[in-house]
Amino acid sequence: MKGLRVLVTGGAGFLGSHLCDRLVAKGADVLCLDNFFTGSKRNISQLMGNPNFELIRHDLVEPIFLEVDQIYNLACPASPVHSQFNPVKTVKTSVMGAINMLGLAKRVHARILQASTSEVYGDPLEHPQKESYWGHVNPIGRRSCYDEGKRVAETLMMDYHRQNRVDVRIVRIFNTYGPRMAVSDGRVVSNFIVQALRNEDITVYGDGSQTRSFCFVSDMIDGMIRMMNCEGFTGPVNLGNPGEFSIKHLAELVLEMTGSRSAIAYKALPEDDPIQRRPDISLAKGRLGWEPGVALEKGLKETIKYFKEAIM
Repeated sequence: MKGLRVLVTGGAGFLGSHLCDRLVAKGADVLCLDNFFTGSKRNISQLMGNPNFELIRHDLVEPIFLEVDQIYNLACPASPVHSQFNPVKTVKTSVMGAINMLGLAKRVHARILQASTSEVYGDPLEHPQKESYWGHVNPIGRRSCYDEGKRVAETLMMDYHRQNRVDVRIVRIFNTYGPRMAVSDGRVVSNFIVQALRNEDITVYGDGSQTRSFCFVSDMIDGMIRMMNCEGFTGPVNLGNPGEFSIKHLAELVLEMTGSRSAIAYKALPEDDPIQRRPDISLAKGRLGWEPGVALEKGLKETIKYFKEAIM
């Protein structure tokens, strides 16, 4: 990887900043592109001044002309709170951003990896979810700005690949957590930890029986880099932890690990919130030799430590 010029869009975000760290450590020249809608300079402060790292403030909805060997397209607000704040902008970022990055990849013959999502499966009727499953998505619901935007981005990736021979990779990212999640991003792990540390009621939507799988960020970054550098495999491929936990169990675990005085407050389930979400990672194991190794308790310990420092 040494000497490769790599563009990371959304590089100042939660996942993007960890990816930039790993790529710089491997000797790549990294261009981090972000408009700072949800990203933070704090996430990449440790890289500023490194000769192998460059920051570009830019909105992916607008074209940009660069010379790169690889593109990781991560730019898009991922949490429901942020994606639904400006849903039209979310769709534009996914669709126009993908078009602009694919155009760049086509011009300079770069390989491009699209950070897709388990949200393409919607509220799944198949469990666990395999890559062959087409999904169960409401195209006019509040979540559709993100869900359908990511589905169209996958369509564009494959059409550019078939029509223009662009070298593409698609990963479908399941729930990922860890240090550098935004305090206010509204995702379940960060929500629970922040509420517990502040001794506020922990908000559980529905009865808490709905399930998720939680993948620690270091495992996710490893899977993404393996996919980018895997020859002859476009994907899509699921990346996530197949361990399945109920939301109520997660809340109780966070309460125990933080020693919080918080109570659990149950609220109505949001529109189109999936009941089950768990990846089948057989393809990732077989083609990438990848599977997650960080247990939930260990990952939560690191994440709680980060949030303690972030909110004090």
